[in-house]
Amino acid sequence: MNPVLRNLLTCALFLSSICLSCAADKSYTIAVIPKGTTHEYWQCIHAGAIKAQRELQEKGIKVDLIWKGPLREDDRDQQIQVVENFMTRRVSGMVLAPLDNQAMVAPVNNAIRAKIPVVIFDSALKTDKYVSFVATDNYKGGQLAAERMGQLLEGKGNVILLRYAVGSASTEEREAGFMDTLKSKFPNIKVISSDQHAGATRETAYQASQNLLNRFGHEVNGIFCPCEPPTVAMAKALRDIGKAGGKVKMVGFDAGSQSVIDLKNGDVQGLVVQNPLRMGYLGVITMVQHLQGEKVEKRIDTGVQIVTPENMEQAGIKELIHPPLDTYLK
Repeated sequence: MNPVLRNLLTCALFLSSICLSCAADKSYTIAVIPKGTTHEYWQCIHAGAIKAQRELQEKGIKVDLIWKGPLREDDRDQQIQVVENFMTRRVSGMVLAPLDNQAMVAPVNNAIRAKIPVVIFDSALKTDKYVSFVATDNYKGGQLAAERMGQLLEGKGNVILLRYAVGSASTEEREAGFMDTLKSKFPNIKVISSDQHAGATRETAYQASQNLLNRFGHEVNGIFCPCEPPTVAMAKALRDIGKAGGKVKMVGFDAGSQSVIDLKNGDVQGLVVQNPLRMGYLGVITMVQHLQGEKVEKRIDTGVQIVTPENMEQAGIKELIHPPLDTYLK
């Protein structure tokens, strides 16, 4: 080979190896911002994010993971402040679950204008400027809940929908899926209340549950709650008046430990279950792929299914309702 060509080839190979080494040794600071930090659901998200961090570390990609969000899932101002603080700190990217689909648009757009990419997870945002949306098909989750309710009530009866919170896109989509499916598939099931919101805590949800049961307890046959706090609160309220155990059919959402106990004990007859550990994992992985210049999907569906007393002991289901949190959150 010509000596000049040989030298050029050697230099090219050397530079290539340097570039590959730099890519492997690249360090990123990624902020993961949940809607809240209290409920078990967000602990599963956190565990998934740590799982991703560990796997990336094994591949030589260092990720400094910062987990910070509001304490309560109705504190819009605090979540906005968290996003703005991370923008000031110039983190490499943010992985955000917006607790309000409208209020968080401006902070996210500001971050993107500041060249800080954002992956949205769990709940939709009314903008398309984000890198990717990693979430459950929440409308489908509501459909599954309605189909389970129709099965439990054999196609007829009176139902209550206890909504969660105004502006929470994920739960609003579940509520819409539930209502639309009842209307189209179960015309003999009547929704006797659907305007009550539970609020962000088990305490406010319990008060709302008591109010509904005081008003409709003598005529209700089934109840749907679209996330963890109202599911736990309504099951307790039904127990308190002696209408748990299937006297009033109960379908909830999410696999918090108390909800799983209630399912096993017969106080809940169905849980629509997401995969929050996978959601947190893919949120971080997708952000790192984007930061490394890879093309990522604009919408990533993390899956949803119905869990019942009949299938809760199946291997795949058990992994969903008993996530290995201690492996990642010790």
